[in-house]
Amino acid sequence: MTGMDSYWLLRGGRVLCVSPFCVMGIVNLAPDSFCDGGAHETPEAAVGHSLRLLEQGAHILDLGAESSRPGARELAPETEQARLLPVLRGLRAHPQGREAALSVDTYKASTARLALEAGADIINDISACAFDPELLDALVEYKPGYVLMHCRGRPADMQADPLYTNVMDEVLYFFERELTRLCAAGLPEKSIVLDPGIGFGKRLGDNTALLRGIPRLCGLGRPLLIGLSMKSFFGDLLGLAPERRGAATQIAAALSAVKGAALHRVHDVAGVLDALLLAHVMG
Repeated sequence: MTGMDSYWLLRGGRVLCVSPFCVMGIVNLAPDSFCDGGAHETPEAAVGHSLRLLEQGAHILDLGAESSRPGARELAPETEQARLLPVLRGLRAHPQGREAALSVDTYKASTARLALEAGADIINDISACAFDPELLDALVEYKPGYVLMHCRGRPADMQADPLYTNVMDEVLYFFERELTRLCAAGLPEKSIVLDPGIGFGKRLGDNTALLRGIPRLCGLGRPLLIGLSMKSFFGDLLGLAPERRGAATQIAAALSAVKGAALHRVHDVAGVLDALLLAHVMG
C-alpha cells in the first residue's frame, strides 16, 4: 500500500474526511482515568462536557468508561456499560449530538455490540481484538469505523519492562499482519485507522522512535491516529506535571500533523485545533 487515504468509512456507510486533520475529543467516564477521572461521572455531566467539545470543534467524540492507564485493572462489562450507555443514548437524543461521530473506547464484544446498537459509529480498541476475540465478530457484523492500536501487554502490566529489538519494525509488522487478518475476516480496510499506541507497553525511547517514524507508519495507506494528550511521555521527556502538559500536547499534535498524522485524540479540543490550523497554514 502506498499513499494515505484521507477518508474513514464509519458504520452505515458514513464517510468521514480526516484531511487536513481530524480531532477526536476525549470523554472520560471512568473515575480513575489519569487526567480527568471523576470529572464527568454522571450522565448529565458527561453529556454536557461532550456537547462543549463539539462546540469547540471536535470532529469525533471518544467515550471511554474503563481506564487504560498503566496499572489499571479490568472493569466488569456490566459496570462499563452502566457508565457508558446512558451517555451515548443521551447524546443521540440531543439535537447537537444526533449527527455527531461517536466513538466508544472498549475491547469487550458485549459492550461494543450494545454501543453500536445505541448509535456508536466507531470502536476504539486498545487490544486489536486480542483481549476478547469475539469482538472481531461484532466488527464484521456491524462494520463500524475501527481504531487498530498496538499495545504490548494489558494495562495492568504493560509498562513492566517492555522490550523491543526494533520498535518501528515490530509495529509496522503488527499493523500489516492485523490489517490482513481483519480484512480477511470481512472488515473493510477503509473502516480501519491505525494508532501506534504511544505509552502502551513502550518506554520513552520507543515512543520517540514511533513519533519520529510517523511518515513510515503513514506509508501503510491508512490514516494514522496519534494519542499523546497529557500523557506521562511529557513527564518523562520534559519533567512536566500533568497539569502543565497542555502546551506540550498542542505542540506535539502540530508536529505529528506535519509528519502526516491525520487524527488526534485529545482532551483540549480548542487548543489543539488552533495548533493544527497553524501547522496546516504554515506547513
